[in-house]
Amino acid sequence: MTKRKQATAIILMHCADQKGVVSAITTYLYDLQANIVDLDQHVDEAEKHFFMRVEWELDGFTQSRGEIGPNFQSSIAQRFSMQWQLQFSDEPLRMAIFVSKSSHCLYDLIQRYQSGEWNVEIPLIISNHDHLSSLAERFEVPFHHVPVTRDKKQEAESKAQELLAAAEVDLVVLARYMQILSGDFVANYPNRIINIHHSFLPAFIGARPYHQAYDRGVKVIGATSHYVTTDLDQGPIIAQDVEPISHKDSVQDLIRKGKNLEKGVLSKAVWSHLQHQILPFKNRTIVF
Repeated sequence: MTKRKQATAIILMHCADQKGVVSAITTYLYDLQANIVDLDQHVDEAEKHFFMRVEWELDGFTQSRGEIGPNFQSSIAQRFSMQWQLQFSDEPLRMAIFVSKSSHCLYDLIQRYQSGEWNVEIPLIISNHDHLSSLAERFEVPFHHVPVTRDKKQEAESKAQELLAAAEVDLVVLARYMQILSGDFVANYPNRIINIHHSFLPAFIGARPYHQAYDRGVKVIGATSHYVTTDLDQGPIIAQDVEPISHKDSVQDLIRKGKNLEKGVLSKAVWSHLQHQILPFKNRTIVF
């Protein structure tokens, strides 16, 4: 999606499918002098449920930012028993990155941030190891080493949550963070923690998945990015990709190709979140 020069408002919404929803929304915005620049909708026939994303320019709109939410709730959302969220394109999200030892996803995220490709702020990087502290220092992003041990895992999580709260973080990205977050941690950031992992799950669980895949002679490898829930690696999927594998590929080839997939799929998922294009519903996502 092309970055727009004009600041825009974005509403993501969903409700039971019913007549007149689109007409009511577009008429409502038209009456307020909105110039709609993007509108997408979807009806899930199986669920009989309606989803929509609408974006309009704030220039010329007759309501202030503070008025939009309350007025939309009373005029539209209440009428259709709608769940919704409002965002503004010129208000960058604050994104924390969690890492362990692998650097490929972190490099990709930081590069997109530093180049200005993404309108995002990265106030801190948190890691259970200190291996990537020099990378963070190079890009002038505060790095916090929070060791995680079996007997002090809760203490480490509390420290991490204190850091996130102090930094007023909106989104947490697990860029190959090799620790399982507790249910209490996840509950503080519903649909605001994004993870990346290889797509061999649940076939090849645990360490050295690419070695396991090589031994089994797989013909395709992939990567999956999803929102984190209390069910390990079972959260709503945001993005996936695959690449063919042949008998000519070594374990090192699988690892190299896997890393390329992981960083690309993670960045795609994060971009969709930053652009406010994702509507989670039950354990799935609608990505506009």
